[in-house]
Amino acid sequence: MEMKRAGSPGEADEFDVLTRRDARVRIEHEIQELIKSVPNEAKLMVEKELDGFQNIFSKFLQGTGTSVDWRKIEKLPADAVQDYSTLLTPQSEEEIKKMLSKLVVIKLNGGLGTSMGCRGPKSVIAVRNNLTFLDLTVQQIEYLNRTFDADVPLVLMNSFNTDTDTEKVIRKYKSFNVKIFTFNQSRYPRIHRDSYTPIPTSCNTADDIEAWYPPGHGDFYLSFHNSGLLDKFIKEGRDYCFISNVDNLGASVDLNILNFLLHPSTSSVTKPEFLMEVTDKTKADVKGGTLIHYANHLRLLEIAQVPKEHVDDFKSVKTFKIFNTNNLWISLIGIQKVIQKKTLDMEVIVNNKTLDNGINVIQLETAVGAAIKCFDGCIGINVPRSRFLPVKKTSDLLLVMSNLYHLKNGSLEMSPKRMFPSTPLIKLGDNHFAKVKEFLTRFETIPDLLELDHLTMSGDVTLGRGVSLKGTVIIIANHGERIDIPTGATLENKIVSGNLRILDH
Repeated sequence: MEMKRAGSPGEADEFDVLTRRDARVRIEHEIQELIKSVPNEAKLMVEKELDGFQNIFSKFLQGTGTSVDWRKIEKLPADAVQDYSTLLTPQSEEEIKKMLSKLVVIKLNGGLGTSMGCRGPKSVIAVRNNLTFLDLTVQQIEYLNRTFDADVPLVLMNSFNTDTDTEKVIRKYKSFNVKIFTFNQSRYPRIHRDSYTPIPTSCNTADDIEAWYPPGHGDFYLSFHNSGLLDKFIKEGRDYCFISNVDNLGASVDLNILNFLLHPSTSSVTKPEFLMEVTDKTKADVKGGTLIHYANHLRLLEIAQVPKEHVDDFKSVKTFKIFNTNNLWISLIGIQKVIQKKTLDMEVIVNNKTLDNGINVIQLETAVGAAIKCFDGCIGINVPRSRFLPVKKTSDLLLVMSNLYHLKNGSLEMSPKRMFPSTPLIKLGDNHFAKVKEFLTRFETIPDLLELDHLTMSGDVTLGRGVSLKGTVIIIANHGERIDIPTGATLENKIVSGNLRILDH
């Protein structure tokens, strides 16, 4: 009989297999116990959600580290990514109206504004002229509908964190020429990092809101289907949905892309089921997911899937020249097909967190773009950088509030006075600038950034009215110091440090 040495790799593997099998059995039992706490009228929906959780948990247990064999990554075929400049523009208003009747706009609206120091949904943060992300989105679609006598619906995918507040906010749009629909993404239980058991003891979110989480935007497909909206729009004769993050101010409906989808101009492409907008990678985007050719299919490669020894290769602007903007155009019939055939397959993202009470947990998520490998006829379009304008931090907010942009029908357009198309690189210190409320107190008016290349600002710094920043500007007030940039000042290629206060007398 073969004896296994204690602590040998074989023994460790066997232990791991048994542990994971026990975890699967245990989680199934715990989930059944949770379902018992649900009122009968909500049971079916909760069971569907928790089925989804058990699927992602099983995939997590089966995980074998990275999901990509680096040696099998192939060069992208020449026609895998097409340049935006090659797309044709639709010629007549009648044609555009017909095209828009095939479209549904979906905004991912599950996130809170907590990272920027705001309460409630991120989409209700004011970003320009006291208009919120949601205001601008509604204005864009209302303009389309009014201009082309169209009826493009807006769909918001909320989470249990944002749903109640969002439903209150959208009442103000009732008089607009936009039909707004909402649905909730799933609600999954966080699990103990050590025991792989669920944190919640009942299905009532209010009992312990920290015990639950929305499982990333990859949950869109099943939640959209379960809401009944997918079938509704297919019955209406709509063909495509355009999905984007609600905080990406560059993600407006693009008629050239819609025209390309509905009227493919080359014989090699027959109505793609999945189109991903990508754009050229800069050093600021090195962590962004990229498109690769793998196992004879287009696939999204995220940094979490990259073996450690190849992370530098992944970040290289020369090796992987494009990244995913998360602006996606997907066939509604295609979504229905992958759900019915149960071929939806996305990599599991493991997110380790520590709750306020000190408990270490795991939450399992998926990304909406990762499903590209499940669809037929996939393509990337290399779009101008202007279609990727996310507001994740107050440094982004400074850009979009400035004279670099002007507002037109709900869309932000770069000022023609800006001499070069790239946006300035802005870094703001966390202690005095990270939260929107404090950030706003730092500027009497937003400075002129038209000729700015790079701004670093940290510490107790304030700017007066009509300040102009040009070239590279660095303003750093060390601990205990304060810098006040006076009204009307112009700083060009300057470093300001120490104390600087201009007092009126």
